Amino acid sequence: MNMTLFSPLRELNRVFPLNPLGTVVNGNSENWQPAVDVHETKDAYQVDVALAAVDPQDVGVELRDGVLTLTGERRLVDSQDDGRVHRRELRYGKFTRSFHLPEDADADSIKATAKNGLVSIVVGKSAHGKARSIEIEQAA
Repeated sequence: MNMTLFSPLRELNRVFPLNPLGTVVNGNSENWQPAVDVHETKDAYQVDVALAAVDPQDVGVELRDGVLTLTGERRLVDSQDDGRVHRRELRYGKFTRSFHLPEDADADSIKATAKNGLVSIVVGKSAHGKARSIEIEQAA
């Protein structure tokens, strides 16, 4: 009877095979896209982008022809110690996300903020897109 010591890393590797570079197989670092939530209030549209480990200075926000585009990069920071990487699941590299905005989006009111790895972009609604009531006048 052979006895083998239990190794949690070996068991994880059996379930999630690793290539020699330590990344999940088929988990390349090209063309990753951060997760987003998009919602609407009565006055604005809001896009929340999950960008953990991304410096807000490495993120660009642009509006062109009704398309809101986010670009940026998550940079791989190599540690200086002599340890081995057993698993690397975070995606690294450049990303781009684009969203078509509705006609009532106000391009002049866009604001972006970053806090705790979440970038929030708020696009106000223009006044001409809001409903209003029109009084009917009596013709003479």
